[in-house]
Amino acid sequence: MARPAPKAELQTWRRPCATITLTTRFSIETADCMGACEQPISLALQGEGRATYLFAGLSIPDDIEDIVATGRTYLDAENGWIEDARPCGRLRFCLRARVPALMAAKPDVTGDRR
Repeated sequence: MARPAPKAELQTWRRPCATITLTTRFSIETADCMGACEQPISLALQGEGRATYLFAGLSIPDDIEDIVATGRTYLDAENGWIEDARPCGRLRFCLRARVPALMAAKPDVTGDRR
């Protein structure tokens, strides 16, 4: 089981995000497991109606600028779907999964949800 990140490590992530006001749009949390045990420093981006991304093999503090750039790119992308990952720097090579946004089910004419 992965160890939870100490508060000092969380601050390493939070400080750069706060300087560009990403913390008002992102929540930085820890998770015991993200399925990337062989590369334990991982990051996921997800949001309601937005694509989900999983990155692994990150290096802290070396990748902080690329993490911030990826956060900006994610927020700017329609439905969170990043078409051009070049602004993400090294993180584009750390991508392990990209899952399209789950669209809300629409009721059919009988009112049943599909």
